[in-house]
Amino acid sequence: MLLRLSTLFVRTLRENPADAEVASHRLLLRAGYIRRAAPGIYTWLPLGLRVLAKVEAVVREEMQSAGAQEVHFPALLPREPYEATHRWTEYGPNLFRLKDRKDADYLLAPTHEEMFTLLVKDLYGSYKDLPVTLFQVQTKYRDEARPRAGLIRGREFVMKDAYSFDVDEDGLELSYQRQRDAYERIFQRLGLDYVIVAATSGAMGGSRSEEFLSPASIGEDTFVRSPGGYAANVEAVVTPVPDVVDHADAPAAHVEDTPDTPTIDTLVAFANETHPRADGVPWTAADTLKNVVLAVTHPDGEREIVAVGLPGDREVDLKRLEAALTPSVAEPATEADLRTRPELVKGYIGPGVLGRANTGDEKAVRYLLDPRVVEGTRWITGADVAGRHVFDLVAGRDFVGDGTIEAAEVRAGDPAPDGSGPLELARGIEIGHIFQLGRKYAEALGLKVLDVNGKQVTVTMGSYGIGVTRALAAIAEANHDDKGLAWPVQVAPAHVHVVATGKDPAVFEAAESLASALSLRGMEVLFDDRPKVAPGAKFADAELLGVPLVVVVGRGVVDGLVEVRPRAGGETAEVAIVDAVDHISELVEQL
Repeated sequence: MLLRLSTLFVRTLRENPADAEVASHRLLLRAGYIRRAAPGIYTWLPLGLRVLAKVEAVVREEMQSAGAQEVHFPALLPREPYEATHRWTEYGPNLFRLKDRKDADYLLAPTHEEMFTLLVKDLYGSYKDLPVTLFQVQTKYRDEARPRAGLIRGREFVMKDAYSFDVDEDGLELSYQRQRDAYERIFQRLGLDYVIVAATSGAMGGSRSEEFLSPASIGEDTFVRSPGGYAANVEAVVTPVPDVVDHADAPAAHVEDTPDTPTIDTLVAFANETHPRADGVPWTAADTLKNVVLAVTHPDGEREIVAVGLPGDREVDLKRLEAALTPSVAEPATEADLRTRPELVKGYIGPGVLGRANTGDEKAVRYLLDPRVVEGTRWITGADVAGRHVFDLVAGRDFVGDGTIEAAEVRAGDPAPDGSGPLELARGIEIGHIFQLGRKYAEALGLKVLDVNGKQVTVTMGSYGIGVTRALAAIAEANHDDKGLAWPVQVAPAHVHVVATGKDPAVFEAAESLASALSLRGMEVLFDDRPKVAPGAKFADAELLGVPLVVVVGRGVVDGLVEVRPRAGGETAEVAIVDAVDHISELVEQL
C-alpha cells in the first residue's frame, strides 16, 4: 500500500484549533485525521479512517477469538422496546428522540440491549441454543450536555457492544470471564496501558460491573488504588462504616448564637473561640455536619429538592451522587429552588427541618446521610435560624436520616473498603466497561427458553462495551510529544513515511524507487512526494502525522545513503540505499 501526500486528501494545520482542549483533540485535528462537523461530532478523513479501521480490526479479531459472532443493528430504532425497559424515560435528556412523518416515535440508539435481546428471543427458544455471544461495531448517539475533549466525549461515537446469553449464572460467569480476558488481549495489542476497576452499573443495571481505564491526567474518570490491590472507579467506592459510638454521657443538644458563620471555616473558628471543647481538643471541620441542598431531576421530569448530610471537611462529589441516584440527574440547588423551601435558611440548615422522620412531615425535604454519620456521633450543625447553630447534636438520638448515600468525595489516604491500605487517586479514560446484566432486560422483554427439564426459564445476560473511537483517542493521548503524534505501529496509518527533500530529480527518483520497494515488501508507505514543499515543512508534517519510521531521502543520495528516523525514541541512522528495504523491514518487525 502506497499513499502519496501529493494526492492524499489531507491538510495539516500549523496552529492549535481554539476549541481543542486536550492533546489528542489538538493533534488529530492538526494532522488531518478528523474535522469538526458540530459540537461533539466529527468527520473522519482518510488517515483517521485507516487508524480507526486498525483499531476495529483488533477488536473484531479478539471478539471472534472469544467465540462472539458479529451482527449489525440499525442506529434508528423504534420507541416500543425502550418503553418496555423504561429506558425511553430513564435515559432522560441524553437520548436523541425524533418522530417520523407518521408521528411515530424513534430514537438514535445510545446502546442496543433491547435489540440484542429481542433478536435472540426471535430466533432461539431452547437451552440447546445457548450459550451465545453476539457483538457489533456500530455508531452510537448520546446528546451530551457538554461534549468535550474531541473523541473522548462526543455526541456520535463508534462503539463495540457485545452481549452474552446463558441459561444460568454459572454460564454467565464463564461468558463474562471470556470477555474480560478478550478485553485484556485487545488493549495489550493496541499498546494501551490499562487498569481494571470495580464500577457501578448505573442505568445498565446488573450485579457486577468493571471498567477498563487508560491512566491519563486528562481522563474524566477518577479511580482509586490501594497497596493491597483494591481498585475501583471513585463512584463505586463504598465508605467503611465506623462503629456505633456510645453516647450515654453526651450532653443534651444546645443552640448557641453564632453570628456571621455561614461557612464551615467561619463556624469552626467561632466555635473554637467562644465554645471550646471540654477536652481541650480544637474543633475541626470534621466535627461539623454540613447539609448540602441539591436538586434532583427524575426521568419523568419531576424536580425534587434533596439534602445530603456529611462531615464538614468533605464535599459532595456530583459524579458519586449521580451514580447513587441513577437514572436521576443531580445538581446544586438554585436560588429559585431554595425559594420553594422557605424553611431552609441558607448557611444555617440543620436536620430539624429535614427528613420525614425528623419533622413528621411526609412532604419534608428528603434527607440522606453520609455513612460516617453513625449512631452516637456528635455534631455542630445549623439550627435553621440565621446566626445560630446546634452543638452536641447526636445522630440517632436527636436526628436520623431518610437513608444513607455514597455522595461524599473520596480522598487520598482514605481506607480501602477491603482493608487493603490507604487509597491513592488517579485519573483515567474509560475505554471499556463490562457488566453482568442478569435478567433485567430478558424479563422486561420476555426472553425465555426451555431448560433441560422442559421448563421455561428467563435467560441471563452479560453486556460488554468498548469505546472504539475513545480508545483511538486514548492511544493518541498516550503516544505524542510537543511536535505531534507518535503512533504504535499496529495502529499507525502507515508503517513508514518516506520523505523526498530538495529539488534534485535524482532524489525524487530514489525516493520513488524506495517507497515502491517497501510497498512491494508488504509495508504500508506514506510517501511525501510533494515537489514544491520545503524540507522543513515536510519534516514538521512527518512529526505531526506520527508514522513510526521516517525515511529521509535527500542529499545523501549522491553517496548512496538515506536517513532512518524512528518517530518515538531511538537513534537516527544513515543506511545504504541498497540495504534500506531489508533494514527498514527489520525495524518494522521489531516495532
